[in-house]
Amino acid sequence: MKPTHRALFSLLAGILLAATLPASPATAKDLSLLNVSYDPTRELYQEINKKFIQKWAETGDTLTINQSHGGSGKQARAVLDGLEADVVTLALADDIDRLAKSKLLSPDWQKVLPGNSSPYTSTIVFLVRKGNPKGIKDWDDIAKPGVDVVTPNPKTGGSSRWVFLAAWGYQLRKSGSDADAQDFVTRLYKNVAVLDSGARGSTITFAQRGIGDVLITWENEAYLSLKEFGADKFEIVNPSVSILAEPSVAVVDANVDKHGTRAAAAAYLRYLYTPEAQDIIGKNYYRPRDPAAKAKYAGQFAKINLFTIDDVFGGWPKAQKRFFVDGAVFDQIYKPTGNAAAPAAR
Repeated sequence: MKPTHRALFSLLAGILLAATLPASPATAKDLSLLNVSYDPTRELYQEINKKFIQKWAETGDTLTINQSHGGSGKQARAVLDGLEADVVTLALADDIDRLAKSKLLSPDWQKVLPGNSSPYTSTIVFLVRKGNPKGIKDWDDIAKPGVDVVTPNPKTGGSSRWVFLAAWGYQLRKSGSDADAQDFVTRLYKNVAVLDSGARGSTITFAQRGIGDVLITWENEAYLSLKEFGADKFEIVNPSVSILAEPSVAVVDANVDKHGTRAAAAAYLRYLYTPEAQDIIGKNYYRPRDPAAKAKYAGQFAKINLFTIDDVFGGWPKAQKRFFVDGAVFDQIYKPTGNAAAPAAR
């Protein structure tokens, strides 16, 4: 992208943030935000929070940011059940739409921030043991008999729904047949050794407990595993085709009005689009939106042919209804065996 475009993005992000930073009040306040997020973002938001708290101190207030993490669907359910999140930073838009349907936030929440309120993107890749003993190169290899797969539960996690749709979309592009895609995904899930509730649980199962031949997971989680456990133990396999994942963020209107934290919550999410935060995002192996950060970190990501959920499935509402509600396609094809955990109803 041209330098003028990079400058424009940075200027826009700065204006958005400045617009929500109030002038220093006569009396300083102690404020607290709760960020309810999905499984693998712990490290990202620890770093983001530290920087934003320093910036918010310019207002004269003292700010604390608390974090809650788990499978994205499970986290959305917790907010619906009374967990008073000021902001949600979840794995997919459909989980936030569930909150909007319960009138916890505006139905047009995706129009509030750039990129449909998705400050970064990611995708789905494979993590295998060093030397790739099962010779896994693409999606076809993980559906073969004798390959033990670890991946999260689509009924409780967010990455797991991206995983399911990435696999379906791969086969659909290959054969053009929904019947072939369903057969392929059915064979894949027959290989699932453990179906954890969220992405981080699956990483622990694969990397620490030593279960499975391949972990299907977030790109950032795979890179973090190499960093934490060592490139001498694992390696990343990038499939030929995957899905463009767009995790979403939103202010929970009902809760910030109750807590008196709207200004801080809005500024916190707008901060995610600033050059400083976008650099942190890239450093934590997520794909930044900011052109400068995107260019800086482009070399650490493989070039994968990515399709979107809108292009292949008609968006999240249609995909959720077709594949993941109770009794839909996932329930029809997945039969728990061995150590695999049975799906929990949403």
